[in-house]
Amino acid sequence: MQPQHAPGSTKVEQVMALIQGRIERRALAAGARLPSVRAMADSSGFSKSTVVEAYERLAARGTIHARPGSGFYVAPVLAPFTIADAEPEREREVDPIWALRLSLNGRPGALKPGSGWLPESWLPQELLRKGLRHLARHGDGDTLLGYGSPLGLGSLRQLIARRLADQTIETSPDQILLTASGTQAIDLVCRYLIAPGDVVLVDDPTYFNFHALLRAHRARVIGVPFTPQGPDVEAFAEAVTAHAPRLYITNSAIHNPTGATLSAQVARRVLKIAESAGMVLVEDDIFADFETTQAPRYASFDGLERVIRVGSFSKSLSGSLRVGHVAARADWIAGLADLRMATGMPGNTVGANLVHQILTDGSYRRHMELIRARLADARGNAIRRLKAIGLTPWIEPSAGIFLWCRLPEGVDATVLARRALEEDIVLAPGNVFSSSQTASGFMRFNVAMMDDPRIDVALERLCKG
Repeated sequence: MQPQHAPGSTKVEQVMALIQGRIERRALAAGARLPSVRAMADSSGFSKSTVVEAYERLAARGTIHARPGSGFYVAPVLAPFTIADAEPEREREVDPIWALRLSLNGRPGALKPGSGWLPESWLPQELLRKGLRHLARHGDGDTLLGYGSPLGLGSLRQLIARRLADQTIETSPDQILLTASGTQAIDLVCRYLIAPGDVVLVDDPTYFNFHALLRAHRARVIGVPFTPQGPDVEAFAEAVTAHAPRLYITNSAIHNPTGATLSAQVARRVLKIAESAGMVLVEDDIFADFETTQAPRYASFDGLERVIRVGSFSKSLSGSLRVGHVAARADWIAGLADLRMATGMPGNTVGANLVHQILTDGSYRRHMELIRARLADARGNAIRRLKAIGLTPWIEPSAGIFLWCRLPEGVDATVLARRALEEDIVLAPGNVFSSSQTASGFMRFNVAMMDDPRIDVALERLCKG
């Protein structure tokens, strides 16, 4: 007699559920031998081929394992994940990627207003499924299985070049290299252009992973105070004169963590200083599609002579879709492509084709229109709620996911963040973004992750001590 099963399940899934149920009821204990394929087929009424496939799938999942010449056996039970597994992360030093570690490795159900991405429920799941179905039907062997060309999928590079032209950044496909992410793009640039001990300028505050990357490359990091219009130009000039930096790494369109945008006047003055000093600017523009009004870019003024522009689709489509790119002078792109092959090989042709498909079918534009509208509502709500409990936005951004907020007088952001962890709330304290460690009174908030009222209640109580 066949067992009861969930509606719509396949015959293989029914056999798997039958065996899994016996294991869960402990009718089959760890180490117990499963019935032979023939015996299971006879007792369940399924065919031997169905039983074989069910056994193979369970073995692939680690539920059972095969012993050659002997049969299949129930695998040992693994200890479940507990909060103790996450405690070492909680106790580590609050360094530049502390919030990132906890956001990625926190306890299930934790609230994450300190994270740097959209909620999964905001991401275009059906759009991704539609694109994958298209690839499954129309993709060839090279699309799905090959390494890809040294620069990456040509059709996607052409499309990125057209999208950059919309930002008045004139380029060509041979000036674009596809990468696994925006982070990998910056890592390649650092490998290519700096040596240990070289000075690199960053904004203060700036995206915390810039600090972590530059530390890995053994660079000397010098912070330049940041204003609502971009870097403090006088301080920038003084740092260039005093330290002779090789690079300046920044966000321009939507700054992380402040949400500020670069002004055209500041951009021109910074580029003039950089040109006279022979330094290179790396412009991380991964939030470009979140803009409501196009901001100035260093790359649009410079024409990719001494500016390297980095982009990615991880924030707008999916964190698991690892497709980024770097646009630069053709000779630099050739060197970066060689370096990428030496350190990782070109790859992810499936991801590149999927991004190309999504960008060209018209759905991506509508998806981002919805995201921008949702963020506008979330931003307004977050600002009102944070102000009500005494947290003041440094500026009120016009776009993006971040708010950079001043805490009430006397409240230390790092202390607050550690105390919030006890209530399963992951925050992003100011000093993880600050090379000078002068942002202890600030906190970065992700407005898309602020809808749970428990965050307000905890912040108000913890700020009052």
